[in-house]
Amino acid sequence: MTADLAPLYRHQEITVDHLAKNDRSLDTSDPGAGKSRSHLEAFARRKAAGSARRMLVLGTLSILETAWVGDCEKWTPQLSAAVVYTTKRKRQLPEALEADIIVTNHDAVKWMIDTQGNLTDEGQSLVDACDVLVVDEFTAFKHRTTQRSKRLAALRHHFDVRWALSGTPNSNGICDIWHPVFLVDDGVRLGRAFWGFRAQVCTPVPNHNVPGSHHVDWVDKPDAELIVADKIHDITVRHKLRDCIDMPENVAYTVTTRLPPKLMAQYREMLDEAALELESGELVSAVHAGAKVNKLLQLCSGAVYGEEGAYHVLDDSRVKLALDLAMEAPQALVAFNWRHQRDQLMAEAAKRKLNFAVIDGDVPVAKRVETVNAFQAGEIHYIFAHPQAAGHGLTLTRGTRTIWTSPTYNAEWFQQFNARIDRAGQTQRTETIMIAAQDTREQDVYEKLGGKVSRMDNLLTVFAASTQANAQGA
Repeated sequence: MTADLAPLYRHQEITVDHLAKNDRSLDTSDPGAGKSRSHLEAFARRKAAGSARRMLVLGTLSILETAWVGDCEKWTPQLSAAVVYTTKRKRQLPEALEADIIVTNHDAVKWMIDTQGNLTDEGQSLVDACDVLVVDEFTAFKHRTTQRSKRLAALRHHFDVRWALSGTPNSNGICDIWHPVFLVDDGVRLGRAFWGFRAQVCTPVPNHNVPGSHHVDWVDKPDAELIVADKIHDITVRHKLRDCIDMPENVAYTVTTRLPPKLMAQYREMLDEAALELESGELVSAVHAGAKVNKLLQLCSGAVYGEEGAYHVLDDSRVKLALDLAMEAPQALVAFNWRHQRDQLMAEAAKRKLNFAVIDGDVPVAKRVETVNAFQAGEIHYIFAHPQAAGHGLTLTRGTRTIWTSPTYNAEWFQQFNARIDRAGQTQRTETIMIAAQDTREQDVYEKLGGKVSRMDNLLTVFAASTQANAQGA
C-alpha cells in the first residue's frame, strides 16, 4: 500500500481477506461502507501475486467514473482503470484493453455477447481479456428473464472469479436474490431452477383482485430469509455501516399534510371509481390495478396525466412544502417521482432564486458527475433527483436532509437514495423526511415500504452476524 494512503478500515480488511479466499462472493454491506475500495484492494493483491490479470466491472451508468475509476486513482494508484460506455465502445475499447480494470455499464453485456466478446479491429476480446468479474449493484440482474440477465448468464463462464455487490439484495422480496446468486455460483447453493427455489421460500396466495382468473401472488415465507442465509452465508460478507464507522445520527420521520378540499374530493372520486371497477366483475389485471394506485398517488402529488403523457397541474402546495423543508438545511437532496414534480421543483426554486441542479435520466453522465462535485464543493445547495438515476454510488455528504416529495413503491430505490447523504464521510446529524397526505394511499405506501425494508434487514442481519463470527474465528 502506498505510504500516504489512509489504511483500510477493519471491516474492509475483513472483506479483502474474504475475497482472497473466495472466487465466488456476494458483498451485501450497507451503501457507503466502502465496498468498491475493498474489491479494488483485493484485486490489486491478487494481481500482484500473479493470480489475476484484468478485472471487468459492470456498474450503474451514473457512477462508473466516480465510484470506480475515481476510487482506483485514489486507493489503488498502482493500477490503471478505464471506462467503456456502450455508445462509445468502438473508440474507447482498444485503449481500455491496456488498463488493469475495465469499467462499463450493466447493459454492456448485450453488445459483449452480440459481437462474440466484442472483438476490436486488432482481434482483442473484452471477455477473454478479463478473468475477474465484479457486478456492482447486482440487483440490476435480479429478473432472470430480461435480455440483460440472460446475456450475463451466457457470459459468466468466461470469468474465473465472480464477485457481486449490493446493499439492497432482496429489497422487493426474497426471490430477487436467486438470479444474482446463480450468476455467481452457477446454481450450486440456491439451485439451478428458479421455480424450485420459489417453492421453497414462497407461498402461493390467490389474488382476488383479478376476478375470473387463477392469478396468485407468491408471498415470502416467514423463515425465507433464514433459508436463504443458511445456503449462501459461506460466500457472503456483510457489514453494517454504523457497526464499522462512527457515524452521526440519522433521524427518519414523516411530515403529514392535507390535500386541499377540492383535490381531496377528486382523490375520493377517483378512489371510488377504482373500487367500483374492481368490484364490477370485469377482468382487471394486476397491472391495471397498479396503474389505478399510481394515478391516485399522482393525484396526491398535485397533477393528473393524460393518455399521451401530458400533465395538468391541480395543486402546487406539495413542491412548495418540499422546498420549505429543503431550505431549512444548508444543502439538501430532494426526490421526485414524476416529470411534473421535477418541473414544478425547478420552477419554484428558480422563483425563490435557489442554487440547484437536477439529476434524472435526461441528464448526461458527465453532467451528473459535475453536479455531484459542485454539490460536494458547496457550490450547489439543492439537488432534485429521480431515485433511479441518483440512487446508487453517488456521495452527497455535504447535504444533511433527504426529502421525499412523495413515496415510491420501490424499496431498493428508497434505501439507496437515502444513503446518498447518510454514508461514510458524513460529519453532521442527518434527516430523512417523507411527505404524505393524510387519509390517502401515500401513508399506506410508506408503511408497506417499511415492511419490505424490515424483511430485507432480517436477511442482512444474519449475514452480518455470520461475517463477524467468521472474522473472530480467523
